[in-house]
Amino acid sequence: MNDDAPKAQPSTGMWAIEADAAPDSPCFVIDLGALEENLRILADVQRRADCKILLALKGFATWSTFELVSRYLSGGAASSPHEAQLAREGLGGEVHVYAPAFSEADLREVLRFADHVVFNSFSQWQRLGAIALEAGVSCGIRINPEHREVAVALYDPCAPGSRLGVTAATFRPESLEGIEGLHFHTLCELDSDALERTLVSVEEKFGAYLPQMKWVNFGGGHHITRPSYDRERLVRLVRDFKARYGVEVYLEPGEAIAIRTGVLVATVLDVIENETQIAILDTSATAHMPDVLEMPYRAEIVGSALPGEKAHSYRLGGLTCLAGDVIGDYSFDEPLRVGQRLTFLDMTHYTMVKTTNFNGVRLPSIALRHTDGRIELVRRFDYASYRDRLS
Repeated sequence: MNDDAPKAQPSTGMWAIEADAAPDSPCFVIDLGALEENLRILADVQRRADCKILLALKGFATWSTFELVSRYLSGGAASSPHEAQLAREGLGGEVHVYAPAFSEADLREVLRFADHVVFNSFSQWQRLGAIALEAGVSCGIRINPEHREVAVALYDPCAPGSRLGVTAATFRPESLEGIEGLHFHTLCELDSDALERTLVSVEEKFGAYLPQMKWVNFGGGHHITRPSYDRERLVRLVRDFKARYGVEVYLEPGEAIAIRTGVLVATVLDVIENETQIAILDTSATAHMPDVLEMPYRAEIVGSALPGEKAHSYRLGGLTCLAGDVIGDYSFDEPLRVGQRLTFLDMTHYTMVKTTNFNGVRLPSIALRHTDGRIELVRRFDYASYRDRLS
Protein backbone atom coordinates (compact mmCIF):
# COMPACT_ATOMS: atom_id res chain seq x y z
CA MET A 1 0.00 0.00 0.00
CA ASN A 2 0.98 3.58 -0.46
CA ASP A 3 0.51 6.53 1.89
CA ASP A 4 -0.12 8.75 -1.15
CA ALA A 5 -3.24 6.80 -2.08
CA PRO A 6 -5.66 6.74 0.89
CA LYS A 7 -7.58 3.52 1.26
CA ALA A 8 -10.87 5.16 2.10
CA GLN A 9 -12.48 6.78 -0.93
CA PRO A 10 -16.24 6.66 -0.34
CA SER A 11 -18.49 5.78 -3.26
CA THR A 12 -22.21 6.24 -3.64
CA GLY A 13 -22.68 2.56 -2.89
CA MET A 14 -20.71 2.70 0.35
CA TRP A 15 -22.56 5.75 1.62
CA ALA A 16 -25.88 4.10 0.81
CA ILE A 17 -25.21 1.30 3.29
CA GLU A 18 -26.94 2.33 6.51
CA ALA A 19 -25.29 1.05 9.69
CA ASP A 20 -28.60 0.11 11.27
CA ALA A 21 -29.55 -1.93 8.21
CA ALA A 22 -26.67 -4.38 8.75
CA PRO A 23 -28.11 -7.69 9.97
CA ASP A 24 -25.33 -8.19 12.55
CA SER A 25 -22.57 -6.33 14.34
CA PRO A 26 -19.77 -6.51 13.57
CA CYS A 27 -20.60 -7.09 9.93
CA PHE A 28 -18.95 -6.59 6.57
CA VAL A 29 -21.46 -5.34 3.99
CA ILE A 30 -20.45 -5.47 0.33
CA ASP A 31 -22.33 -3.29 -2.14
CA LEU A 32 -22.78 -5.39 -5.27
CA GLY A 33 -23.56 -2.35 -7.41
CA ALA A 34 -20.27 -0.73 -6.48
CA LEU A 35 -18.43 -4.01 -7.09
CA GLU A 36 -19.98 -4.35 -10.52
CA GLU A 37 -19.03 -0.77 -11.33
CA ASN A 38 -15.38 -1.67 -10.70
CA LEU A 39 -15.71 -4.85 -12.73
CA ARG A 40 -17.13 -2.98 -15.72
CA ILE A 41 -14.15 -0.63 -15.68
CA LEU A 42 -11.74 -3.56 -15.55
CA ALA A 43 -13.55 -5.40 -18.31
CA ASP A 44 -13.35 -2.32 -20.52
CA VAL A 45 -9.58 -2.10 -19.95
CA GLN A 46 -9.24 -5.82 -20.58
CA ARG A 47 -11.06 -5.47 -23.91
CA ARG A 48 -9.31 -2.33 -25.14
CA ALA A 49 -5.82 -3.42 -24.07
CA ASP A 50 -6.38 -6.96 -25.38
CA CYS A 51 -5.05 -8.40 -22.14
CA LYS A 52 -6.40 -10.69 -19.42
CA ILE A 53 -7.20 -9.45 -15.92
CA LEU A 54 -7.28 -11.91 -13.04
CA LEU A 55 -8.67 -11.47 -9.54
CA ALA A 56 -5.84 -11.76 -6.99
CA LEU A 57 -7.44 -13.72 -4.17
CA LYS A 58 -4.90 -12.41 -1.66
CA GLY A 59 -6.77 -9.10 -1.83
CA PHE A 60 -10.38 -10.26 -2.13
CA ALA A 61 -11.69 -13.80 -1.75
CA THR A 62 -15.36 -13.41 -0.82
CA TRP A 63 -16.61 -16.26 -2.94
CA SER A 64 -20.29 -15.35 -2.62
CA THR A 65 -19.51 -12.59 -5.16
CA PHE A 66 -17.51 -14.77 -7.55
CA GLU A 67 -20.40 -15.50 -9.90
CA LEU A 68 -20.57 -11.75 -10.54
CA VAL A 69 -16.78 -11.40 -10.83
CA SER A 70 -16.56 -14.27 -13.32
CA ARG A 71 -18.87 -12.44 -15.74
CA TYR A 72 -16.22 -9.76 -16.25
CA LEU A 73 -12.72 -11.12 -15.55
CA SER A 74 -10.60 -13.92 -17.00
CA GLY A 75 -9.92 -15.95 -13.87
CA GLY A 76 -7.96 -15.82 -10.64
CA ALA A 77 -4.42 -15.47 -9.31
CA ALA A 78 -3.58 -17.61 -6.28
CA SER A 79 -0.63 -18.11 -3.95
CA SER A 80 -1.54 -21.37 -2.21
CA PRO A 81 -3.37 -24.65 -2.85
CA HIS A 82 -6.47 -23.39 -1.03
CA GLU A 83 -6.64 -20.17 -3.04
CA ALA A 84 -6.09 -22.15 -6.24
CA GLN A 85 -8.96 -24.49 -5.44
CA LEU A 86 -11.26 -21.60 -4.55
CA ALA A 87 -10.36 -19.83 -7.79
CA ARG A 88 -11.09 -22.95 -9.82
CA GLU A 89 -14.36 -23.71 -8.06
CA GLY A 90 -15.64 -20.15 -7.81
CA LEU A 91 -14.31 -18.24 -10.79
CA GLY A 92 -13.67 -20.70 -13.56
CA GLY A 93 -11.52 -19.16 -16.28
CA GLU A 94 -7.77 -19.38 -15.89
CA VAL A 95 -6.05 -20.07 -12.58
CA HIS A 96 -2.50 -18.75 -12.14
CA VAL A 97 -0.46 -19.71 -9.09
CA TYR A 98 2.71 -18.17 -7.70
CA ALA A 99 4.36 -18.70 -4.31
CA PRO A 100 7.78 -17.74 -2.89
CA ALA A 101 8.40 -21.49 -2.61
CA PHE A 102 6.45 -24.71 -3.13
CA SER A 103 6.81 -27.95 -1.25
CA GLU A 104 6.41 -30.89 -3.58
CA ALA A 105 3.15 -31.81 -1.85
CA ASP A 106 1.74 -28.28 -2.25
CA LEU A 107 2.79 -28.10 -5.87
CA ARG A 108 1.08 -31.39 -6.67
CA GLU A 109 -2.08 -30.11 -5.02
CA VAL A 110 -1.85 -26.78 -6.89
CA LEU A 111 -1.50 -28.65 -10.18
CA ARG A 112 -4.99 -30.09 -9.72
CA PHE A 113 -6.40 -26.60 -10.26
CA ALA A 114 -3.81 -24.41 -12.05
CA ASP A 115 -3.29 -23.46 -15.68
CA HIS A 116 -0.11 -21.43 -15.01
CA VAL A 117 2.48 -21.95 -12.28
CA VAL A 118 5.19 -19.37 -11.61
CA PHE A 119 8.36 -20.38 -9.78
CA ASN A 120 10.20 -17.88 -7.62
CA SER A 121 13.70 -19.20 -8.35
CA PHE A 122 15.61 -21.33 -10.78
CA SER A 123 16.46 -23.74 -7.98
CA GLN A 124 12.73 -24.37 -7.42
CA TRP A 125 12.27 -24.70 -11.17
CA GLN A 126 15.07 -27.23 -11.47
CA ARG A 127 13.77 -29.33 -8.55
CA LEU A 128 10.04 -29.21 -9.32
CA GLY A 129 9.63 -28.03 -12.90
CA ALA A 130 9.39 -31.52 -14.38
CA ILE A 131 6.37 -32.25 -12.18
CA ALA A 132 4.62 -29.12 -13.43
CA LEU A 133 5.47 -29.82 -17.07
CA GLU A 134 4.20 -33.38 -16.76
CA ALA A 135 0.89 -31.96 -15.50
CA GLY A 136 0.60 -29.88 -18.67
CA VAL A 137 0.56 -26.41 -17.10
CA SER A 138 2.32 -23.37 -18.52
CA CYS A 139 5.37 -22.55 -16.39
CA GLY A 140 6.97 -19.21 -15.64
CA ILE A 141 9.70 -17.56 -13.58
CA ARG A 142 9.20 -14.51 -11.40
CA ILE A 143 11.76 -11.80 -12.09
CA ASN A 144 12.77 -8.93 -9.83
CA PRO A 145 13.45 -5.78 -11.87
CA GLU A 146 14.96 -4.13 -8.76
CA HIS A 147 12.93 -1.05 -9.63
CA ARG A 148 11.32 0.56 -6.59
CA GLU A 149 7.99 2.38 -6.73
CA VAL A 150 6.36 1.51 -3.38
CA ALA A 151 6.84 3.95 -0.50
CA VAL A 152 6.05 1.50 2.35
CA ALA A 153 8.80 -1.11 2.78
CA LEU A 154 6.41 -3.77 4.09
CA TYR A 155 4.67 -3.80 0.69
CA ASP A 156 7.69 -3.28 -1.59
CA PRO A 157 8.53 -6.46 -3.54
CA CYS A 158 11.69 -4.84 -4.92
CA ALA A 159 13.17 -3.66 -1.62
CA PRO A 160 16.86 -4.51 -1.11
CA GLY A 161 17.28 -8.12 -0.08
CA SER A 162 13.79 -9.05 -1.30
CA ARG A 163 13.06 -12.78 -1.43
CA LEU A 164 10.62 -12.26 -4.31
CA GLY A 165 11.85 -13.02 -7.82
CA VAL A 166 15.11 -13.53 -9.70
CA THR A 167 17.36 -10.53 -10.25
CA ALA A 168 19.24 -9.93 -13.49
CA ALA A 169 22.48 -10.93 -11.78
CA THR A 170 21.11 -14.35 -10.78
CA PHE A 171 19.06 -15.04 -13.93
CA ARG A 172 19.94 -18.32 -15.67
CA PRO A 173 19.18 -18.14 -19.40
CA GLU A 174 20.61 -21.62 -19.84
CA SER A 175 17.77 -22.97 -17.67
CA LEU A 176 14.86 -21.48 -19.63
CA GLU A 177 13.88 -24.64 -21.52
CA GLY A 178 10.24 -25.29 -20.63
CA ILE A 179 9.66 -21.75 -19.32
CA GLU A 180 6.89 -19.98 -21.24
CA GLY A 181 6.42 -16.80 -19.24
CA LEU A 182 7.86 -14.15 -16.94
CA HIS A 183 6.11 -12.58 -13.99
CA PHE A 184 7.03 -9.37 -12.18
CA HIS A 185 5.38 -7.28 -9.47
CA THR A 186 6.63 -3.84 -8.44
CA LEU A 187 3.48 -1.87 -7.62
CA CYS A 188 1.06 -1.21 -4.77
CA GLU A 189 -1.85 1.24 -5.10
CA LEU A 190 -0.05 3.01 -7.96
CA ASP A 191 -0.93 4.64 -11.27
CA SER A 192 0.13 3.59 -14.76
CA ASP A 193 3.11 5.98 -14.78
CA ALA A 194 4.72 3.65 -12.23
CA LEU A 195 4.10 0.71 -14.56
CA GLU A 196 5.65 2.67 -17.44
CA ARG A 197 8.84 3.18 -15.43
CA THR A 198 8.82 -0.46 -14.38
CA LEU A 199 8.58 -1.65 -17.96
CA VAL A 200 11.67 0.34 -18.87
CA SER A 201 13.59 -1.53 -16.16
CA VAL A 202 12.13 -4.89 -17.15
CA GLU A 203 13.11 -4.44 -20.78
CA GLU A 204 16.58 -3.16 -19.93
CA LYS A 205 17.36 -6.13 -17.68
CA PHE A 206 15.33 -8.97 -19.17
CA GLY A 207 14.43 -7.80 -22.69
CA ALA A 208 16.71 -10.36 -24.33
CA TYR A 209 14.50 -13.18 -23.03
CA LEU A 210 11.09 -11.68 -23.83
CA PRO A 211 10.90 -12.73 -27.53
CA GLN A 212 11.03 -16.40 -26.52
CA MET A 213 8.12 -16.08 -24.07
CA LYS A 214 4.43 -16.75 -24.68
CA TRP A 215 3.15 -14.55 -21.85
CA VAL A 216 4.20 -11.91 -19.33
CA ASN A 217 2.35 -11.24 -16.10
CA PHE A 218 2.55 -7.59 -14.97
CA GLY A 219 1.49 -8.55 -11.42
CA GLY A 220 -0.76 -6.50 -9.18
CA GLY A 221 -0.85 -3.11 -7.51
CA HIS A 222 -2.50 -1.43 -10.50
CA HIS A 223 -5.08 1.00 -9.02
CA ILE A 224 -7.12 0.81 -12.21
CA THR A 225 -10.54 1.65 -10.74
CA ARG A 226 -9.38 4.70 -8.81
CA PRO A 227 -11.10 7.74 -10.39
CA SER A 228 -7.80 9.52 -11.10
CA TYR A 229 -6.03 6.48 -12.58
CA ASP A 230 -4.75 7.00 -16.13
CA ARG A 231 -6.37 4.05 -17.87
CA GLU A 232 -5.60 5.33 -21.36
CA ARG A 233 -1.87 5.09 -20.62
CA LEU A 234 -2.32 1.56 -19.25
CA VAL A 235 -4.08 0.48 -22.42
CA ARG A 236 -1.32 2.01 -24.55
CA LEU A 237 1.47 0.41 -22.48
CA VAL A 238 -0.06 -3.05 -22.69
CA ARG A 239 -0.82 -2.88 -26.40
CA ASP A 240 2.65 -1.56 -27.23
CA PHE A 241 4.32 -4.27 -25.14
CA LYS A 242 2.26 -6.98 -26.83
CA ALA A 243 3.14 -5.59 -30.25
CA ARG A 244 6.88 -5.53 -29.48
CA TYR A 245 7.15 -9.05 -28.11
CA GLY A 246 4.13 -10.98 -29.38
CA VAL A 247 3.14 -12.14 -25.90
CA GLU A 248 -0.10 -12.45 -23.94
CA VAL A 249 -0.22 -9.94 -21.07
CA TYR A 250 -1.85 -10.58 -17.70
CA LEU A 251 -2.69 -8.19 -14.89
CA GLU A 252 -3.72 -9.45 -11.47
CA PRO A 253 -5.04 -6.63 -9.27
CA GLY A 254 -6.76 -7.38 -5.98
CA GLU A 255 -7.50 -3.98 -4.52
CA ALA A 256 -8.73 -2.44 -7.78
CA ILE A 257 -11.50 -5.02 -7.89
CA ALA A 258 -12.93 -4.46 -4.42
CA ILE A 259 -11.89 -0.89 -3.54
CA ARG A 260 -14.77 1.37 -2.42
CA THR A 261 -17.23 -1.52 -2.43
CA GLY A 262 -18.02 -2.18 1.22
CA VAL A 263 -18.03 -1.25 4.87
CA LEU A 264 -17.53 -2.73 8.31
CA VAL A 265 -20.35 -1.96 10.73
CA ALA A 266 -19.45 -2.05 14.44
CA THR A 267 -21.16 -1.16 17.73
CA VAL A 268 -20.03 0.84 20.77
CA LEU A 269 -19.96 -1.50 23.80
CA ASP A 270 -18.64 0.86 26.45
CA VAL A 271 -17.28 4.36 27.00
CA ILE A 272 -14.60 4.87 29.66
CA GLU A 273 -12.10 7.57 30.55
CA ASN A 274 -8.33 7.45 31.00
CA GLU A 275 -6.76 10.81 30.09
CA THR A 276 -9.18 10.81 27.16
CA GLN A 277 -12.59 9.41 26.32
CA ILE A 278 -12.26 5.80 25.12
CA ALA A 279 -14.99 3.93 23.28
CA ILE A 280 -14.64 0.16 23.13
CA LEU A 281 -16.20 -1.45 20.07
CA ASP A 282 -17.30 -4.98 19.21
CA THR A 283 -14.68 -5.06 16.47
CA SER A 284 -10.87 -5.11 16.63
CA ALA A 285 -7.92 -3.56 14.86
CA THR A 286 -5.72 -6.61 15.31
CA ALA A 287 -8.38 -9.24 14.54
CA HIS A 288 -10.62 -7.52 12.02
CA MET A 289 -8.69 -4.68 10.34
CA PRO A 290 -4.99 -5.43 10.88
CA ASP A 291 -3.75 -2.93 8.27
CA VAL A 292 -4.62 -0.23 10.81
CA LEU A 293 -1.64 -1.56 12.79
CA GLU A 294 0.53 -2.99 10.00
CA MET A 295 0.42 -0.13 7.51
CA PRO A 296 -0.43 1.92 9.48
CA TYR A 297 -3.37 3.76 7.97
CA ARG A 298 -6.35 5.64 9.34
CA ALA A 299 -9.70 3.95 8.76
CA GLU A 300 -12.41 6.44 7.80
CA ILE A 301 -15.72 6.44 9.72
CA VAL A 302 -18.95 7.97 8.45
CA GLY A 303 -19.65 11.21 10.30
CA SER A 304 -16.24 11.41 11.99
CA ALA A 305 -13.29 13.78 11.79
CA LEU A 306 -9.79 14.11 13.19
CA PRO A 307 -9.64 14.47 16.97
CA GLY A 308 -10.53 17.97 18.07
CA GLU A 309 -12.21 18.94 14.81
CA LYS A 310 -15.67 18.07 16.08
CA ALA A 311 -17.13 18.63 19.54
CA HIS A 312 -16.53 15.17 21.04
CA SER A 313 -13.24 13.27 20.68
CA TYR A 314 -12.66 9.58 21.42
CA ARG A 315 -10.02 6.91 21.15
CA LEU A 316 -11.64 3.85 19.60
CA GLY A 317 -10.44 0.60 21.11
CA GLY A 318 -10.89 -2.98 20.00
CA LEU A 319 -12.40 -5.96 21.74
CA THR A 320 -9.27 -8.05 22.30
CA CYS A 321 -6.92 -7.96 25.28
CA LEU A 322 -3.96 -6.81 23.16
CA ALA A 323 -2.86 -3.52 24.72
CA GLY A 324 -2.29 -2.00 21.30
CA ASP A 325 -5.66 -2.99 19.87
CA VAL A 326 -6.51 0.64 19.13
CA ILE A 327 -8.24 1.70 15.92
CA GLY A 328 -7.41 5.39 16.30
CA ASP A 329 -8.56 8.80 17.56
CA TYR A 330 -11.69 10.40 16.10
CA SER A 331 -14.16 13.19 16.83
CA PHE A 332 -17.93 13.32 16.38
CA ASP A 333 -20.65 15.95 16.48
CA GLU A 334 -22.51 14.16 19.29
CA PRO A 335 -21.31 12.04 22.21
CA LEU A 336 -20.98 8.35 21.42
CA ARG A 337 -23.46 6.18 23.26
CA VAL A 338 -23.47 2.50 24.14
CA GLY A 339 -25.31 0.57 21.42
CA GLN A 340 -24.54 3.13 18.71
CA ARG A 341 -23.31 1.72 15.43
CA LEU A 342 -20.34 3.11 13.50
CA THR A 343 -19.56 2.53 9.83
CA PHE A 344 -15.95 2.06 8.72
CA LEU A 345 -15.54 2.79 5.03
CA ASP A 346 -13.70 0.78 2.37
CA MET A 347 -13.34 -2.41 4.38
CA THR A 348 -13.61 -5.03 1.64
CA HIS A 349 -10.14 -5.42 0.08
CA TYR A 350 -7.16 -6.60 2.13
CA THR A 351 -9.34 -6.58 5.26
CA MET A 352 -11.76 -9.50 5.05
CA VAL A 353 -8.97 -11.82 3.90
CA LYS A 354 -6.80 -10.92 6.93
CA THR A 355 -9.28 -11.39 9.76
CA THR A 356 -8.35 -13.71 12.65
CA ASN A 357 -9.97 -15.26 15.70
CA PHE A 358 -7.38 -13.90 18.14
CA ASN A 359 -8.80 -14.12 21.66
CA GLY A 360 -11.63 -16.18 20.23
CA VAL A 361 -13.24 -12.99 18.96
CA ARG A 362 -16.02 -13.78 16.51
CA LEU A 363 -15.31 -12.83 12.93
CA PRO A 364 -17.59 -10.17 11.46
CA SER A 365 -20.60 -11.55 9.63
CA ILE A 366 -20.74 -11.03 5.85
CA ALA A 367 -23.69 -9.47 4.04
CA LEU A 368 -24.36 -8.37 0.47
CA ARG A 369 -26.28 -5.26 -0.50
CA HIS A 370 -28.11 -5.94 -3.75
CA THR A 371 -28.81 -3.25 -6.33
CA ASP A 372 -32.45 -3.06 -5.21
CA GLY A 373 -31.30 -2.11 -1.70
CA ARG A 374 -31.99 -5.51 -0.16
CA ILE A 375 -29.31 -6.68 2.27
CA GLU A 376 -28.67 -10.42 2.37
CA LEU A 377 -26.78 -12.08 5.22
CA VAL A 378 -24.55 -14.71 3.59
CA ARG A 379 -22.33 -15.80 6.51
CA ARG A 380 -22.48 -15.72 10.27
CA PHE A 381 -19.47 -17.18 12.08
CA ASP A 382 -20.21 -19.38 15.06
CA TYR A 383 -18.26 -21.29 17.70
CA ALA A 384 -17.56 -24.15 15.31
CA SER A 385 -15.83 -21.82 12.84
CA TYR A 386 -13.43 -20.86 15.65
CA ARG A 387 -13.02 -24.34 17.11
CA ASP A 388 -12.41 -26.07 13.80
CA ARG A 389 -9.41 -23.90 12.91
CA LEU A 390 -7.49 -25.80 15.59
CA SER A 391 -7.67 -29.27 17.07
